[in-house]
Amino acid sequence: MTQLAAPSGLISLVLFVVAVGVLALLGGGFWINSRIKDREPPRPSAEEQPHLPPEGVTREIQENREPDEIPQTPKGGRALTPYELHNMHTRPSENKDRPRWSKGSSGSFGGGGLGAH
Repeated sequence: MTQLAAPSGLISLVLFVVAVGVLALLGGGFWINSRIKDREPPRPSAEEQPHLPPEGVTREIQENREPDEIPQTPKGGRALTPYELHNMHTRPSENKDRPRWSKGSSGSFGGGGLGAH
């Protein structure tokens, strides 16, 4: 029974070979990574970074937008297909009041609020 607990030179050799293999894989990974980085273009210098426009910082504009009206189909005429409704634009709304959700509503479906009562 004492032979099972005795250290074996074969186990030490196997562990050493595994450790050398892991170190070789790590070294190879660093080598491949450095080769890939050498092929990449250099990082931009400070002068090549984007700058603010001459007029300064741009500001956020909050406005309500309304869609253009869909053309009415004449009576007995053919309905327009979605492909014929291209170039539909929006325009600023004349109503400056921002839409609000009703009190007690979360404002989204499934948002967890109590809903409108």
